[in-house]
Amino acid sequence: MDKEKSRAYWRANTALIRNLLIVWASVSLGFSILLVQPLNTIRFFGVPFGFWMAQQGSILIFVLLIFIYAFQMDKLDRKYNIKR
Repeated sequence: MDKEKSRAYWRANTALIRNLLIVWASVSLGFSILLVQPLNTIRFFGVPFGFWMAQQGSILIFVLLIFIYAFQMDKLDRKYNIKR
């Protein structure tokens, strides 16, 4: 792979990681800490939604982001013809 193509690949890779980390931090910080009181007025599976997000929701979002990362990296690898 030439140098410019390699740089473009790593730029796309780091942009993907940055964007997914922003989503994860926003969900973890926003729903689990900053917005917990308003969200607790909503019931979800019999418990306050803010509590549920702090205990389970942010973990599920993190696992979902792992799958999104794997799928998107597979697309990037194919786009830049990276063989493993």
